[in-house]
Amino acid sequence: MTGTPSTRGPEATGTASTGGLHRIVIVGGGAGGLELATRLGDTLGRRGKAEVTLIERARTHFWKPHLHEIAAGSMDIDVYETDYIAQSHWHSFRYLIGEMTGLDRRARKVHVAPFVDEDGDQVTDARTIGYDTLVVAVGSRTNDFGTPGASRHAIALDDPPAAQRFHRRLVNAYLRAHAQAGALRPEQLQVAIIGAGATGVELAAELHNTTRTLVSYGLDRIDPDRDIRLILIEAADRILPALPERLSTAANHLLDGMRVAVRTGARVAEVLPDGVRLASGESIPAELVVWAAGVKAPDFLQDLEGLETNRINQLVVRATLQTTRDDDIFAIGDCAAAPWLGRDGVVVPPRAQAAHQQASHMVGQIRNRLRGRELRPWRYRDFGSLVSLGEYSTVGNLMGSLAGGNLWLEGTFARIMYLSLYKMHELALHGFWKMALDTAARMITRRTEPHVKLH
Repeated sequence: MTGTPSTRGPEATGTASTGGLHRIVIVGGGAGGLELATRLGDTLGRRGKAEVTLIERARTHFWKPHLHEIAAGSMDIDVYETDYIAQSHWHSFRYLIGEMTGLDRRARKVHVAPFVDEDGDQVTDARTIGYDTLVVAVGSRTNDFGTPGASRHAIALDDPPAAQRFHRRLVNAYLRAHAQAGALRPEQLQVAIIGAGATGVELAAELHNTTRTLVSYGLDRIDPDRDIRLILIEAADRILPALPERLSTAANHLLDGMRVAVRTGARVAEVLPDGVRLASGESIPAELVVWAAGVKAPDFLQDLEGLETNRINQLVVRATLQTTRDDDIFAIGDCAAAPWLGRDGVVVPPRAQAAHQQASHMVGQIRNRLRGRELRPWRYRDFGSLVSLGEYSTVGNLMGSLAGGNLWLEGTFARIMYLSLYKMHELALHGFWKMALDTAARMITRRTEPHVKLH
């Protein structure tokens, strides 16, 4: 399977497929991919101006920044997930279940693997899907950097099944400790979180709250202050190393108040069945280990028909979000290494706000392609960073014209701004009225359910 790099320039536009509608194929139904499919379906698919297809291996969509809440048990995934089949019906795009495995650039076809369900039964055959415009939005995975034992003994919060598996193991660990006759082992009820970026810090804070709530439901043989220990391990010299230092300092102070043990400057050499071994030789006992350090794009992008990738498998794109070697292929979200215009040599960080902005920009790009117009460069607008520490606080900074510069946020207002990020995602997928009614329904049902998921 070989392909020929495109010879057109970076502003090449593209034309409709011979004898039919322009075929737009989006691979990956994460935050960026599903928002793009929804908006293109509403504007082009519904009006018969293009054929929009979303290829995604999962049946339902869940907003990835909330995975730590599924893991901690403070959010019920059944309430917050979006069914791809229903979404495609409501918004006039096609949904094909399956995982992209390859690409034929010369024939402009995407290869999709057979879909096999959880019982091992094959649901669909292998397929090839033709395209005129291809948008790769397959997101990212946790990068364990080849650390021995990480893939076997640590859980990476890459998707809802992994988050649910961690939560089941957490609940089982507490039930086991409550029922056993003997004393706790050194590693029992200890959770080691490797990586103190936003995911690791937010998970530590969420677990501090939910584990105490879980114990209050009759597990009175467990003393939260004596028996439960959360250890946050970071190789850099401070937590939240990619964010402003003031934010890191504030979050560290809040974690200290929760008695979360923070270990900075600590590189993990090996993940063991009952803990973590550091490069210094020190061992940290832990019954559960979460790997939340580093990200990379899926491995299959490494050699995708000659497309240019970087060291973490991201597809390298130009300012137009077109891949550097094929003008008919775009990439958005965490799997794209997009230039941060105005900052020489810097790529846009993998954040939900970037995926949202790129999806919005791609709607205009595809319209321009259909009309034969020049494509526009995408400029990332950094609106700041917010980190939620559960019920205790939210800290962050708000940037851009809205804030008039760089505004420090903490407390209730910061929490509202943090929640608004998800509401913007819901608004893009469902519109105002469904978003508003779903929010009201969740507020009502929340009062009649346990605050921590117990299964």
